[in-house]
Amino acid sequence: MLKIDELKFDSQGLIPAIVVDFESKKVLTLAYMNRESLEITLLEGRTCFWSRSRQELWRKGETSGNIQHVVSITADCDQDALVVMVVKDGPACHLGTDSCFNTKVFESAQPAPFSIDGLYSLLQDRKEKLPEGSYTTYLFQKGIDKILKKVGEESTEVIIAGKAGDRAETVYEIADLMYHVMTLMVEMGISVEDIRKELASRHVIDHKIKQEKMTT
Repeated sequence: MLKIDELKFDSQGLIPAIVVDFESKKVLTLAYMNRESLEITLLEGRTCFWSRSRQELWRKGETSGNIQHVVSITADCDQDALVVMVVKDGPACHLGTDSCFNTKVFESAQPAPFSIDGLYSLLQDRKEKLPEGSYTTYLFQKGIDKILKKVGEESTEVIIAGKAGDRAETVYEIADLMYHVMTLMVEMGISVEDIRKELASRHVIDHKIKQEKMTT
């Protein structure tokens, strides 16, 4: 395990810290730490930075409540930069956005890799703009009763395919079900982050149960 004394702080006594969401792996912000703020971060288990503009220590979330709980801190090969993996309580950016990195400078013509978060954003856009000819638009226009009906139908299709032992068909039907469930999430204002947090809380409970069984 690397020690603080082995890190290379710059001439101002600072080291860049790239903060990354542990669950989504999204880059949240780039901040700076000095030795004291890093020691506080390690001691308290939440991010503390050095504000270059205010020239003072800055505990993330001390006024906004958007605390970042540290999962791990990793130094690069030159030991002059850090990646800080966190579980966040709220938006990382002072503008209220999930990440500070939102303004595109360049985007390749290559299609972006699929992600659950990307699909959720697409569904949100469909709900907001309601483009003609879109099946998603049709669902949102019909409302929650139609969406719930489709969730029920797709659940049945998953059961039928699974019972038949047809792996390819089961994968296909699960994809359909996930799409309709996420449409329901957007309709009800339930975020992917809400689901991640719920699953994470169950993981902790499950881990405790396993530990209790092992000690009894």
